[in-house]
Parts: sequence; structure tokens; C-alpha cells
Amino acid sequence: MEAHEHVSLAERVQAADTFPTPLETRVFVVANQKGGVGKTTTTVNVAAALASRGLQVLVVDLDPQGNASTALNIEHAEGTPGVYEAIVEGRDLDELVQACPDIPGLSVLPASIDLAGAEIELVSLVARETRLDKALQRHLAKMDAAGQRIDYVFIDCPPSLGLLTINAMVAGREVLIPIQCEYYALEGLGQLIRSIDLIRAHLNPQLAITTILLTMFDARTRLSAGVADDVRQHFSETVLKTAIPRSVRISEAPSYRQTVLTYDSGSSGALSYLEAAREITEDTTKGTHS
Repeated sequence: MEAHEHVSLAERVQAADTFPTPLETRVFVVANQKGGVGKTTTTVNVAAALASRGLQVLVVDLDPQGNASTALNIEHAEGTPGVYEAIVEGRDLDELVQACPDIPGLSVLPASIDLAGAEIELVSLVARETRLDKALQRHLAKMDAAGQRIDYVFIDCPPSLGLLTINAMVAGREVLIPIQCEYYALEGLGQLIRSIDLIRAHLNPQLAITTILLTMFDARTRLSAGVADDVRQHFSETVLKTAIPRSVRISEAPSYRQTVLTYDSGSSGALSYLEAAREITEDTTKGTHS
């Protein structure tokens, strides 16, 4: 990132010391069946950015690898109660959600390796596609009644379109799709969009693709600029103005069990995720108040 752009971004981000509160809880599904596009990185960093500006945020780690739990410094060793117990055993989220130790206002429903078998176990369960939705709605209602309303929920999906991702899309209201600025970026997106259309038609009519985030953007290359132009042509207003740069700091942070916002708050990656989060809160189609 050029120095003057970095300074300009830092000034915009610092000017917004709080973000507006949505009129109702916004539930995002972060999905893309392509691996390595920045799903988990986007989930944890956007969530951290929103919490750092005074909002109450819940991250649901629905990937058996548990990378979101790792990045948020949440215990998720084998046997740790979490999302598996919620969707397979029907336990209340109140007993399973953990507070992120490094970021006030951010809580996590962790994933352990136990979740790897959930796809098979869900097949035989009643209402298998709606189990996460029911558990999440119960939890949100309880928190609201207790005067501790959650403003944003981000569900981090595995890189597949199996039953776990279907559960996420039934529970969600908005889809956030990270797209990396690399060759073949749009390949496979048609399948994801068809799956979203099917879920909207048969299981969740409220689901909509509201946010596209460009990741791994390298301003020095024609390829990144070309991919960004293609994505903006395909998805127009759905694409956030902010693109996330390719960044060593973003890549390093999870190895320290941190988001880039706590690892290096002044880095271009941290500032870009803060700006992307600010854009999400200012989506006028999702009425907000200060």
C-alpha cells in the first residue's frame, strides 16, 4: 500500500471510534467452497473490528479445523464442548459460548475436531438442516431478554457445500463471500450461488448475498486490478469499496493466536479490515441507529 493511501486509510478509520448499532441482529454466513480465499481470516478480523468499535459480536466456528477458534485464542482441543454439542446433541449455546480473552465484546462458539463426524451424524437427525438456526435463535432471544443483545453473528463455514454449510445458510440472513484477487477467482462461484438460490427457495427465503469482499489484493499487479474489475462488474454494489491487501502481518497473526487487529493494529491489513467493517455497518439497506 502506498504511504499516502495508508495515512488516508488510518485517518478514516481513527475518525470512526464507534460504529452504528444495527436495528436487529445481523447474521452473516461467510462462505466460499474454494479453500484459501480468506474465509476464516475475514470472519475473525471483521468480527474483531466490529467488537473493537463497541459492538457485541458472536463468531460461530463451523469448520472442523477450528481455525477461527485458534485465531481468537479460544480453547478447542478434542472434547471441548462447542458447535458439535449444539447441533448434534441439542445443547444450549449459553453453556458452550466462550468469551474471547483479547477482545471485549467478542464471543465464540468453538469448533473441535469432533465436528468432523457431524456431517454423517446429521443425516439421520430430524430437521437436520435447521438445527443450528434453532440453537442460535434461542441463544439470541435469551441474550436479548437479558439486555445483552448481540449485534452481529458471523458463521465461518468449511470449504464445502455439505450439511454444515447448509445449516449455516439456514441460520444466516446475509452471505458474505470473500473472493481472492487471483486467477480463477470467479471459478466455482456459480455453484455457490446456485446453492444459495436453492436454500432460499426451499429452506430460508430471507437469505441474500449482501457483501462481497476482495481479499489478497496486490495493487502492484495488473492481475489483481483485472480480477477486482471483473468482480465489481459481476456483483456491482454488493462489493465493498475496501479491498484487503496481501499482507505478511495478516498471515502471521493466527500463529500467535491473534487477529491482525491485536497483532499489529497499525498495519495495512488491520486498517483495511476496520474500514471493511465500517462499510458493513453503514449498509443503508439494513437500517441502523447510532
